Amino acid sequence: MPSFLEISPDKLNRLIGTPNTPVIVDVRTEEDFARDRRLLPGSIRRRHKDVADWCCQIAGPAVVVCQAGRKLSHGVAAYLRHAGIDAEVLEGGFEAWIRFSGAAVPEEKLPARDAQDRTVWVTRSRPKIDRIACPWLIRRFVDPSALFLFVPAADVSLVGERFGATPFDIEEVFWSHRGELCTFDVMIEEFGLASEPLSRLAAIVRGADTARPDLAPEVAGLVAASLGLSRMFNDDLEQLDAGMLLYDAFYRWCRDATGETHNWPNQKKGQ
Repeated sequence: MPSFLEISPDKLNRLIGTPNTPVIVDVRTEEDFARDRRLLPGSIRRRHKDVADWCCQIAGPAVVVCQAGRKLSHGVAAYLRHAGIDAEVLEGGFEAWIRFSGAAVPEEKLPARDAQDRTVWVTRSRPKIDRIACPWLIRRFVDPSALFLFVPAADVSLVGERFGATPFDIEEVFWSHRGELCTFDVMIEEFGLASEPLSRLAAIVRGADTARPDLAPEVAGLVAASLGLSRMFNDDLEQLDAGMLLYDAFYRWCRDATGETHNWPNQKKGQ
């Protein structure tokens, strides 16, 4: 039973992937991190000794993670609360998260970060399905501060080289379609994010992105909404912002509401 200063792995898992995810700060020592170089989805690595230097960069409620949920995380969380930041400790730390079978992102799969500590990605302009779904996945499960550059298709590779951006959803790059899988599928697999809700969402995205309406009944709805958004916005970043809400809704349906139905009442009052 966690104390009022702690959050359980189960409760944190319910928050991850939603707009209400707290800032997750991994303060494991280098020795502990070397034993398992994976991270909770969306978390950032910080040195506990430098908390006075970086605490002002934490913008919202935080969850602090150390190896076992003891002195390092409680000390850092107490320091953050002193700085006016709502902070909790992950009960049992990283070890408890792994026992809980929580998703863990391999550090080696994460692109290098820029001077503002953001991963930077580049893809073709005028996104519709995969190129909105992938940024949603990255911001909700990998790097909440990720930066996305939308450029002409012919310039994606050169922009990636010149600006240190990771290309995705174009031919002959790591983060792209593989066989029948779309880029969204590949990212879920490579980032270690497989779960029942994301697998269900991936089938919908794959069906919409590869013209396979047979994969899920919801495919046609995602295609219609995606094409509608592409007509509503000329600015790709504005379309991405709107698409974030769309995929938030689809994800919560996949996670929490697939069994719910809705029927217009067809009985007269009193019958």
